[in-house]
Amino acid sequence: MNHPRQNQVFLGFPKTSPAGRQVASGREVAPDFPREWFEFVNPDDPLHLFHVDLTWLESHWSCQFGTEACPGIDAQQSDVGCCVHGAYLADETDRDQLYNAVAEMPAKYWQHRPNGVDAHINQADPTALEPWLDWDELDGDDGEPEPALKTLTIDGACIFANRSGWATGAGCAIHQWSVEAGRDLTVDKPEICWQLPLRRNEAYEDRSDGTEILRTVIGEYDRRGWGGGGEDFDWYCTEDSACHTSTKPLWQAQEAELVALMGAAAYAVLAEHCRIRAQFPIAAAPHPASRKAGKI
Repeated sequence: MNHPRQNQVFLGFPKTSPAGRQVASGREVAPDFPREWFEFVNPDDPLHLFHVDLTWLESHWSCQFGTEACPGIDAQQSDVGCCVHGAYLADETDRDQLYNAVAEMPAKYWQHRPNGVDAHINQADPTALEPWLDWDELDGDDGEPEPALKTLTIDGACIFANRSGWATGAGCAIHQWSVEAGRDLTVDKPEICWQLPLRRNEAYEDRSDGTEILRTVIGEYDRRGWGGGGEDFDWYCTEDSACHTSTKPLWQAQEAELVALMGAAAYAVLAEHCRIRAQFPIAAAPHPASRKAGKI
């Protein structure tokens, strides 16, 4: 008896969505592929467990903003890359650090600098909302919407996103200034911005012996990391082989960001593990986009 051949390919997204079309065209790899994980206890805290995506950290992804390889997540605004929606702030520390960056950043770097910035800083009124922020909502742990601060959007993109033609070039004003001044991007930029393309999720859980531990998962900030709207991006970088061209794997190229996410002691464990693996370059589950780019 002849059985019909199964020709359906699971795209990971609705076939008619921009994400589905990108996967079907072959430009992006489908998101559901085997991954290899490394789990270890934080040397500084025996009740803190790290669960790290080696498939992502050993990939050769690199940001291609400002090149032909980056058409942006909105095809109508290619010069703002992924800075379309504004950045949600993680906590008060994130808000304070952004305030300090704005207070120190020369105006020449910031195309859409509001007129009220200097007055706001001079008044030093802790009850006044910064003129570069707005209130919005995010779903909390219970799934219910909660108030959340985010950067304003101007003409369809983050207020800090300079456009083509600005004197310092297109791109994040804070990023441009911080790099040129030799500062720490993990301090100056909002947390969500400097983390990309890494994603950290944390949750407490009970072991079978009743002990409560903190589990930190570090992996790829793929389309799904943006929520349901991620499938509507016209394009996304982490699954495109054109963005897997770095000479260094992510665990080396993003060392500063990983140290900020994990702590120095935990990063040292990760780095030593990756160095040993690099001596025997046979990845059990390589990232298909890096493999497609010839990097694995």
